[in-house]
Amino acid sequence: MRLFILLFSCLVVFSGANAQQNIHDEHIVNQQERMVFKSWDEDKFTPKAGFLGLNPLYWITWGLHPNYPDNDLRPLSPLGPQSVRIALSIAMSTAEENHKLHSDSIRQTALSNLFTHSAVLADADPLWILYYSSALSPLGAFPENSLQGLSDKEVGYLEQSGYISWYQQQHAQLRQRLQVARGANMERGSRILYYHRLLLEYRKLLAGWEDKKRLSKSMLQNKVLFEKILNRNQSIKRKKMSDIEIADQVIKNSKL
Repeated sequence: MRLFILLFSCLVVFSGANAQQNIHDEHIVNQQERMVFKSWDEDKFTPKAGFLGLNPLYWITWGLHPNYPDNDLRPLSPLGPQSVRIALSIAMSTAEENHKLHSDSIRQTALSNLFTHSAVLADADPLWILYYSSALSPLGAFPENSLQGLSDKEVGYLEQSGYISWYQQQHAQLRQRLQVARGANMERGSRILYYHRLLLEYRKLLAGWEDKKRLSKSMLQNKVLFEKILNRNQSIKRKKMSDIEIADQVIKNSKL
């Protein structure tokens, strides 16, 4: 019985030792290497065709896949799926960065256009605050002192001649154009130039209005002078008619 147990134990030990034996299959090793990291080498595809292609193991192994050794099937080959995926991933990442830079540029351009074109920020323009707001302030409303210093006759003459209505219409048009310029979206330089043109037109209108007021004084003075001359001529005429009548009377009296 002891001998049987001893023999059985030895058998188990020897059988376990055989189970731990390393198996080295050259075909499997070559397949693993070329599919993972090594180059695709047609010379390492075994079994070979043999003399005149008569090796039956070659036809059993590669008969149904004759093109397998000729095609590089490694995922990391130059044209392998993994290499293509990595290349596409890099290309997509580069395209994404380019799109991000482009969108950032568009954003900066949009913000710049907003600050330079928007009418909301027109009142915060430094030139408007420092100069044009005060220079164009008379266009905010019709100036009440436009008739200041004029007599009632002069005001009446300007009203009858239509100069007052003309000045009011021109002033209202300039005021409306100023409101449009301040409320419209335009480039900052164009807005400043528009302010300057309005200021020049307003100065021209103001100079014309002053000329009209001076003209009214001159016209009234000329009218008074004309009336005096007319009255004097009429008095002279009446006086001459009286002398003739006197002469006629003297002649008539002398005949009698």
